[in-house]
Amino acid sequence: MNTEKLSNRLDTVAGFVTKGSKLADIGSDHAYLPCFLAKKGVISFAIAGEVVAGPFESARKQVLAEELSDAIDVRMGDGLDVLQPGEVDCITIAGMGGALITSILERGKEKLHSVKRLVLQPNISAISIRKWLLENSWELVGEEILEEDGKIYEILVAEKGEPERPYSTQKEAGLLLGPFLLQKREEPFKKKWSLEIANWQRIYEQLENASKTAETVQKKHELLLTIKLVEEVLAE
Repeated sequence: MNTEKLSNRLDTVAGFVTKGSKLADIGSDHAYLPCFLAKKGVISFAIAGEVVAGPFESARKQVLAEELSDAIDVRMGDGLDVLQPGEVDCITIAGMGGALITSILERGKEKLHSVKRLVLQPNISAISIRKWLLENSWELVGEEILEEDGKIYEILVAEKGEPERPYSTQKEAGLLLGPFLLQKREEPFKKKWSLEIANWQRIYEQLENASKTAETVQKKHELLLTIKLVEEVLAE
């Protein structure tokens, strides 16, 4: 594939990579993102990291086909293990679960000292990332939400700074829904959380029919609070 044009999801991720960055794209798959950014002259250098042999080979072949071997180094390894300290100043991780992205950042903490920007696109559980950023002195500086091919994606951008700043009001709602997304309340945002409410209500009904234990009672209570929180946000 020629990488002149990316999917809307990856194009939005690319838009948050600052010009002149030394990039690490973790879980790079076919290396479409670093190839696109290198050809546009946005990045000066990139490392495309892959832990699985098939995608690693695909990335290597893509970089060769695009004649970008001088600009992009394709490496096989787990998460940030592919990096040496100080090699990059921007990291992108797209297309994984939020918990997995969080674990990659946590395990590779010592590689983040030179990093100025994180651009993260979780498929699920963005709240896991927001909590990790908050606990590790990374300030959320931007968010986007978009729908593509029937799926809704959130993109989170963070820099070193004041992690509490985006959550000056509505902290609980901000962590779950995204403080910037909460302000904009675009159509994909409304759709995503309407679907989530419907899903939580199904789970609640299943718990209603399950054996009554301390665990199910607690879970039902938590679900009701979450549903109420999100319903109030959508009603505003």
